[in-house]
Amino acid sequence: MADTYDVIVLGSGPGGYVAAIRAAQLGLKTAIVERENLGGICLNWGCIPTKALLRSAEIFHYMNHAKDYGLVAEKISADIAAVVKRSRGVAKQLNQGVTHLMKKNKIAVHMGEGVLTGKGKLSVTDKDGKKTELSAKHIIVATGARARDLPFAKTDGKRVWTYRAAMTPPEMPTKLLVIGSGAIGIEFASFYNDMGADVTVVEMLDRVVPVEDADVSAFLEKALKKQGMTIMTGAGVEKLDVSDKGVKAAIKGKDGKVVSGDFSHVIVAIGIVPNTENIGLDTLKVETERGHIKTDGLCRTNVDGLWAIGDVTAPPWLAHKASHEGVIAAEAIAQALGNKQVHPHEMDVRNIPGCTYCHPQIASVGLTEAKAREAGYEVKVGTFPFIGNGKAIALGEAEGFIKTVFDAKTGELLGAHMIGAEVTELIQGYTVGKTLETTEVELMNTVFPHPTLSEMMHESVLAAYGRALHI
Repeated sequence: MADTYDVIVLGSGPGGYVAAIRAAQLGLKTAIVERENLGGICLNWGCIPTKALLRSAEIFHYMNHAKDYGLVAEKISADIAAVVKRSRGVAKQLNQGVTHLMKKNKIAVHMGEGVLTGKGKLSVTDKDGKKTELSAKHIIVATGARARDLPFAKTDGKRVWTYRAAMTPPEMPTKLLVIGSGAIGIEFASFYNDMGADVTVVEMLDRVVPVEDADVSAFLEKALKKQGMTIMTGAGVEKLDVSDKGVKAAIKGKDGKVVSGDFSHVIVAIGIVPNTENIGLDTLKVETERGHIKTDGLCRTNVDGLWAIGDVTAPPWLAHKASHEGVIAAEAIAQALGNKQVHPHEMDVRNIPGCTYCHPQIASVGLTEAKAREAGYEVKVGTFPFIGNGKAIALGEAEGFIKTVFDAKTGELLGAHMIGAEVTELIQGYTVGKTLETTEVELMNTVFPHPTLSEMMHESVLAAYGRALHI
């Protein structure tokens, strides 16, 4: 006899475990299936442990620049093994936290490989080969994604790394090649550069962090070069020759010429592949697009009773988007099961912020200036530099800017783009504004505390209308 539930969640990442908690809160009998670690990739091998690494690198950077703050720090060195140990400890603590949350919310946890075997049916095979049959009125697929490999050079964990090996390096790279300049690539480039490696970044498109506003990309490239990185845009890696001693890379530049370089290690950060294979999607004829499961605004698939959230679905592929989808799906399921107290809302991807924790940090929400113009908007754009902010100068972090984009006709905030210290914390102010459909009037009339970095958010809005006070 199969164990029966109202909801089964396949995958326990930031989308899956949040979906399970919300479903349980709504009184649904809930189970979660996980093949490896509760918390998934993000908590164990992604978002959280990478931020722990970056924090260590940030402190090391400040120690090396102690004299800029009137301080003396001598004979400073980094212990990469200890840095990694701290990062793994942070991940372990949070993994235990998720385990506690499952118990607290009375969610049944089934560890093993889960496969859809029919409508409302799922089979779980544990590490010993024992199979458990589960059934549910609704199933949420939250299996996430994995790093994409180069077709001509598979990652080996020794010389050619994905993010996972880069978080637990067997040794400190001396000369590092990072292929891809999205958030993952740039964060690792920033980490290893601050830790003392000679870093080269290769990006196929014409600018780094290509999803960001063009002004942010240009500022970041200049900042990274100033820090000592080599940045190659409009370039591609043609070949990697891997040996026990290192990696020889053939890189085709934007001029069409192929140059050869020797590196101790390579990080491949060229995108993701959804984990949709071998989980039974074909059995149910689930519709996909480029491997990602197609869903509607409430996370429903084309199969009745089957839902999907997170990186296994359409972009943006962000942990906070997955978590929010988990809540949407759980509430929609509860509503379908007769709960009239919940009112699920569809996801609006225009209001999902993105953050990159490099040095300097990047954060954004909504349309870039170029995308707004392409969409036919007449825009008003305001920019305010960090050098005009007293708190930024006091912090010794006077590099960066905040840019806002408005619809000139209605005053609607279309997008906000930031680069500089702590902007990953600041961006939520604009995100709340966009969710509330705020116009420039409300933002101008909002009082921002002094002295704070947030004052630059106000000034950027004022600048869009020719009213900036401190430039």
